[in-house]
Amino acid sequence: MTFTGFVTEDFQTFCIDGLDQRMEAIKENIQPKFREIGGILSNELSVLTGNEMFLHIAKHARRTVNPPKDTWLAICHDKRGYKKHPHFQVGLFDDHVFIWLAYIYELPNKADMAEKFLKQSSDMYKKIPKDFVISQDHMKKDSLAMNNLSENEFVEVINRFKNVKKAEFLVGKQIPANDPLLSNGEEFLDLVKETYETLLPIYKLSLR
Repeated sequence: MTFTGFVTEDFQTFCIDGLDQRMEAIKENIQPKFREIGGILSNELSVLTGNEMFLHIAKHARRTVNPPKDTWLAICHDKRGYKKHPHFQVGLFDDHVFIWLAYIYELPNKADMAEKFLKQSSDMYKKIPKDFVISQDHMKKDSLAMNNLSENEFVEVINRFKNVKKAEFLVGKQIPANDPLLSNGEEFLDLVKETYETLLPIYKLSLR
């Protein structure tokens, strides 16, 4: 299989009623694409980071009633799991694709990572492109546009990540479902690689 992009039916998956029915559509339509692009991206990230990187595909195993509102792949240096580590994501809601460097609430050393960010916050703020966005909760669509954030507001986001137990820090891009780029597999992969390269200094900073 060669990844040719995302199509309307992929996004319509999240309109299907019922946990079993939606999960079946995710497994049949979206996860094969995740395996294809995840293999490419994990190899790319292994070269960029200098560590072997492993693909994880969300299983939504904890869900027993409510169907997932989104789904994703994650790439991390730990073969056993990704949630307790900084990791890279690509995923879909019903109206957009997200490309993240993700620090979610399961991180055991969240406050320590936030401190590293705070010490470099001015440099981070200047180097994150203004067309990037930040999420503080991976389960919600809401995001903060970098071009609307002052440096002080950016620092507040990091402080919240440090001090609020459930607060998260995800930085990257969101692409609307109707963007023609998503239907071009090669162009989309190029965008993801470019996004990850841009975020690599933050990733490396958090591992020091």
